[in-house]
Amino acid sequence: MINLLLVEDNETIITGLTYALSQESFEVDVARTAYETRQKLQRQSYDLLILDVSLPDGDGFEICKEVKKKDIELPIIFLTAKDEEKDVVLGLEIGADDYVIKPFRTKELISRIRTVLRRYHKKEEKSTIQIKDVTIDLAKAEVYKGKSQVILTALEYKILVMLFQNQNRLITREQLLDKIWDVAGNFVNDNTLTVYIKRIREKIENNPAEPEIIKTIRGIGYKVGE
Repeated sequence: MINLLLVEDNETIITGLTYALSQESFEVDVARTAYETRQKLQRQSYDLLILDVSLPDGDGFEICKEVKKKDIELPIIFLTAKDEEKDVVLGLEIGADDYVIKPFRTKELISRIRTVLRRYHKKEEKSTIQIKDVTIDLAKAEVYKGKSQVILTALEYKILVMLFQNQNRLITREQLLDKIWDVAGNFVNDNTLTVYIKRIREKIENNPAEPEIIKTIRGIGYKVGE
């Protein structure tokens, strides 16, 4: 059964949506505050998070940012009355998979939930990523150049996976820095990121001085692929 966490403080919406989702074979857990949401996310894993923006003790945008910084694949759908364009854009830019504005049609929301879940399941099914002669085996957390295994540190591997999973997309240095922490849990600064990219290139590029896999977009970030 698909396990959802509904973060909402409106009892009418909680009652109606919990019933409708349970009729569609979803198991629904409810959190009514930001504090309760964080507690539940620490104690239990969920398949999807339905998140209001305005909570009695906090901001759903902040919860979304916290979730996306962690090494978990948790899809998020905002369900909120905040319908200004800047709020919708912000929600999607910080990593939400969909943004549904109240009042909403229950059947439409359920359809969007299923669409987001299908998208995530397809991502999970893909266990390898290959660009040129470099392959990442996500299931084993191993990297190969041709048939030879490339030994990366934990942080080098994390950076490479993020770049490969966003093939043909520009990834800014800020996006990378926002996602990566060293093994001791310390924030990685801009200069350190440059060093890590250099080390990764030395291990996977034929000519690190003229990289063909991890390309620098000067002044902005990096891109892999065409």
